[in-house]
Amino acid sequence: MKSAIIIFVRQPALGKVKTRLAATIGNEKALKVYRFLLQHTFSLIKDAPVPVYVFYDEKITTIDLWNAKHIIKKQQRGADLGEKMANAFRQVIQEGNQEVVIIGSDCYELTTHLIEEALQSLKEKEVVIGPAKDGGYYLLGMRAPFKDLFQDINWSTETVLDKTMELIKQKNHSIHLLPVLRDVDTADDISFKYD
Repeated sequence: MKSAIIIFVRQPALGKVKTRLAATIGNEKALKVYRFLLQHTFSLIKDAPVPVYVFYDEKITTIDLWNAKHIIKKQQRGADLGEKMANAFRQVIQEGNQEVVIIGSDCYELTTHLIEEALQSLKEKEVVIGPAKDGGYYLLGMRAPFKDLFQDINWSTETVLDKTMELIKQKNHSIHLLPVLRDVDTADDISFKYD
């Protein structure tokens, strides 16, 4: 079976990234944090033995951090985060990949080992999820484009994980759970030097 990694990224522009964080530390520092997190995320996948699909929020940037030969650049499509993720999974699975995980670019605690564990778990389970301390998730993986896991969810709230788990249970999908990690959303989540 073929595996793949999806990463959702935003263009690192002043005032457009980490807006909750920027409310407390300012736009310039928030942009520095986001750039640092992008570098960290790139370090996790730069030697990945599987294709990595980077989905851009606004427009695809031809020359940037994401230029390794195994990286495929795509455009996010959809009305909200759920529709964008569902479309990304469907597209990547339609291209022949059967074990697919999606990660964001704001979890400093994420490791290459956890991404490998997630992909490996999809050989036996239908869904893998990495719960985040804020009530969301830092990783989601599946073997088929389960569109139902993205519907009727209030994105960017503390109910995302609970609602997703409820949908997984309703559909009787087998699941593998990763450890709970912290996303970087507020100044309290920063446990690293980014300057």
